[in-house]
Amino acid sequence: MMASSYNAKDEDGHITVSGPGGGNLRSKKPENTAFKQQRLPAWQPILTAGTVLPAFFIIGLIFIPIGIGLYVTSNNIKEFEIDYTGVDMSSPCFNCSQNFSWNSTRPCTCTIPFYLDQPYENNVFMYYGLSNFYQNHRRYVKSRDDSQLNGDTESLKKPSKECEPYAVHENKPIAPCGAIANSMFNDTLELFYNDPNGTKVPIPLTATGIAWWTDKHVKFRNPGENTNLTAVFQGTTKPVNWRRPVYELDSDQQNNGFINEDFIVWMRTAALPTFRKLYRIIHKKNNMVPTLVRGNYTLEVVYNYPVRSFEGRKRMILSTISWMGGKNPFLGIAYITVGSVCFFLGVVLLIIHHKYGNRNNSADISN
Repeated sequence: MMASSYNAKDEDGHITVSGPGGGNLRSKKPENTAFKQQRLPAWQPILTAGTVLPAFFIIGLIFIPIGIGLYVTSNNIKEFEIDYTGVDMSSPCFNCSQNFSWNSTRPCTCTIPFYLDQPYENNVFMYYGLSNFYQNHRRYVKSRDDSQLNGDTESLKKPSKECEPYAVHENKPIAPCGAIANSMFNDTLELFYNDPNGTKVPIPLTATGIAWWTDKHVKFRNPGENTNLTAVFQGTTKPVNWRRPVYELDSDQQNNGFINEDFIVWMRTAALPTFRKLYRIIHKKNNMVPTLVRGNYTLEVVYNYPVRSFEGRKRMILSTISWMGGKNPFLGIAYITVGSVCFFLGVVLLIIHHKYGNRNNSADISN
């Protein structure tokens, strides 16, 4: 039996082995360097009571006040919500929900009275909310043509295959194409204040300024340079479930076509099946008077968006905001929980260290 012997290290650091017959075999042994042999200097923290206990107490003392501040701030945000799905027979929108579908030609209108028990200061944000609507479905999220939405004239006439089966209708390209655009929320919501003398005062709702700046000015653009959108979109057709073409979404040309802000807001898909999207803004006009005073109000809904087919629900939300955004107590609760757990663990470990630490030190000294 012939034995193999190791030769000197090659210039590249590898080891060669002399095999049977005088041939050289290359060894798989890593190079004899500090990096490959894991001999680099390293730093490893030594966890002692003197380092761990202060860390737990510091985290607790920092997180708990921050959490309390976030929680109080969130609770100070005023929010009012109305479910107008019309599932219950007593609901004013019951008849609309039962009889309306995508193919309905006549819109259905329902009126919901409600009462605000406290005034709303500063700007008030009006949202619409949907439940059990999965905008995060993979095929749904991909069903759009970003080049078309960015104003590319070629994509306007030849939509992406990702838009199928909402790319072409009656041998005409759909603008905008895709399932997201086809399912755009199209209920009309109007708000009225019921004056004590019996008159209904309409609340002015602002339809611009509700979309992200980058979406409005970067991602979404109308095709071409022509301001006549009717001519620009000639040769295309509206999405199947829309009542009017994209160039008739608004009379304001700065909020029409692909740059319509209601459309832009809808095209930013939600991550969860229950979500809300900004619909309108009620701006504060007089510093001496609340934006929405306490009293009776009426919500008038043009019921265009059916949700019975997927067992969904619709709601309208009025909300103020703070420096941290809308009402959401989760972040404050999370900070308080983490801070409390750290502080509690610090107390427990301090008791254990005080009870058993001295005993171990005494044993070491005696040894």
